[in-house]
Amino acid sequence: MLDLILIGIGTGNPDHLTRQAMKALNSADLILIPYKGSEKADLAALRRDICDEVLAAPVPIKEFVLPVRDPKIADYITRVNAWHDAIAECWLEAISSHGGATRVALLVWGDPSLYDSTLRIADRVQNTRLVRLEVIPGITSMQALTAAHRIALNALGRPFTVTTGRQLRDHGWPDGAERLVVMLDGDSAFQTLDPTGIDIWWGGFVGMANEIIRSGALADVSQDIIDTRARAKDEHGWIMDIYILNRAQ
Repeated sequence: MLDLILIGIGTGNPDHLTRQAMKALNSADLILIPYKGSEKADLAALRRDICDEVLAAPVPIKEFVLPVRDPKIADYITRVNAWHDAIAECWLEAISSHGGATRVALLVWGDPSLYDSTLRIADRVQNTRLVRLEVIPGITSMQALTAAHRIALNALGRPFTVTTGRQLRDHGWPDGAERLVVMLDGDSAFQTLDPTGIDIWWGGFVGMANEIIRSGALADVSQDIIDTRARAKDEHGWIMDIYILNRAQ
């Protein structure tokens, strides 16, 4: 029996780990860390820094090269499913290289339940061998963003919609929605909207030492956010950002 532990680590700040996450990490006998290439080497380094911070005793760490999506597959869902199949194979190969491992941990940005595919990849591993899955929740980037701006996630008595930059770009503002939380947006999809009456709260690297935040009327701060994001990405080689949009009714 293999125990596979998915540990939510927040946005990369070791202080975001819960006591439950720390205990789970210290119980592992193997930790898997994805390597996404030299431009995103910081992401692997941040995971290693977290391990250095919280591990009471050394635990073997195995890095694996994360596959990339096949651009020749035109359909998005098909392309992502093939990518997940390839990642599951990488997990299995990395685990097999440490034959004695029985408790394997993966450090997941934010929370494993929200816009992350680790649980879907774990399902594929469960289809190939006997696995007991454990999930440790983590602080989400939504929580880190609202804390940075010192705002509530929802307006009084009102719902909010969580979506992605791709959905916003391809389908526009969702019908009936007042407030949007937009994640996984590599192209600043807010610039495709008519900014009239829209406010934005944006954050890059939220919860981390190099956190950047901007807010205001979208018409006033849109270009500043786009320029700030581009500079930060050039400096670090990557950026994780998230934003909230609110449209007055």
